[in-house]
Amino acid sequence: MGTFAAGDLLRELAPQVLGALVRRYGHFDLAEDAVQEALVAAVRQWPADPPADPRAWLIAVAARRLTDLLRAEQARRRREESVVRLDHAVPPQINDVDDSLVLLFMCCHPALKPEAQLALTLRAVGGLSTAEVARAFLVPPEVMARRIGRAKQRIKASGLPFALPPQADFALVLHVLYLMFNEGYTATRGDALHRPDLAAEAIRLTRLACRLRPDDLEAAGLLALMLLTDARREARTAADGSLVPMESQDRSLWNAAQIAEGVALITATLPRGVPGPYQLQAAIAAVHDEAPSAAATDWPQIEALYELLLRCSPGPVVALNHAVAVAMARGPAAGLPLLDALATLDGDHRLHTVRAHLLEMSGDLPGARAAFLRAAGLAGTLPQRRYLNARAAAIPDHRA
Repeated sequence: MGTFAAGDLLRELAPQVLGALVRRYGHFDLAEDAVQEALVAAVRQWPADPPADPRAWLIAVAARRLTDLLRAEQARRRREESVVRLDHAVPPQINDVDDSLVLLFMCCHPALKPEAQLALTLRAVGGLSTAEVARAFLVPPEVMARRIGRAKQRIKASGLPFALPPQADFALVLHVLYLMFNEGYTATRGDALHRPDLAAEAIRLTRLACRLRPDDLEAAGLLALMLLTDARREARTAADGSLVPMESQDRSLWNAAQIAEGVALITATLPRGVPGPYQLQAAIAAVHDEAPSAAATDWPQIEALYELLLRCSPGPVVALNHAVAVAMARGPAAGLPLLDALATLDGDHRLHTVRAHLLEMSGDLPGARAAFLRAAGLAGTLPQRRYLNARAAAIPDHRA
């Protein structure tokens, strides 16, 4: 088994093994320590002696280590009576519900703040290191380590059983999956524009969520949105890793199967009730994906969909995207004034990127150049910074 292949497999299996242990034994912290030790053992042993069933191997090794840790913990707390239930010979079994999905539900405990839910999910389910999660939240690793530790302690203190959540909490799960996908599709920080492994895991878990809640229209809408958005991934970067904006993408590289599945999902979902935010975003993505070219995009329809989205889920990012749709449907002069109301996004490169594009469309080249440079200074990933600096460099500096 090659090093690269083993690494990919371990990343995929880690949340499933952690979920299996927590479901059987509880003790989130100790279970995570046991899984980490099993992963280290796998890295050492698998190249020379690869197991026939890697997941079962990891679960068995982690379960043995967790038993040792629990016995030591229980000895200190004088809970010897509960040790009898922890049998080395009976590793936790994988049931019909994907353990990584149930682990996700635990990470979305309603007692946690949204940022803690996402941080814990990215760490435990997404497989990101604490340092990577810290980069995504723009905080030092030691701060993120403490934040994740506090989140685990909250879950432990709550006594929450390791099980599927009530319907009322399902919206939290969908929101975290949405954020997880967004971090995978457009990374907050780093040298790469996206993290395909994280986006793929978000899609996989959302599929499972849809199976568990087949009548939840927003779950179906979220899956459609992910598929329709991820379908463009291969065309988003050039061979050298540089960013390619949607209007310049080679649409033959878009994943036709994902587009077909996403369109079918949202087409079946929209007529069944008042559409929610994920369904509306999926409908917008479908309009983009079904256009044969950028010039043929139905911008008036996209503008109308964003107006509906603003009513049911108002926010500065939705308002920014609405401004883009207005500008594309009715001209930059109609869109630019809408940006003035978005002062809360002043530290976000997306606002200045949109302003730069609209100023360039309107003929204000000096203003566009300044806005591109401002956006480049705020962008989090290297491909974004390179693209924005290149756009600025392509506009002559009239002060020179």
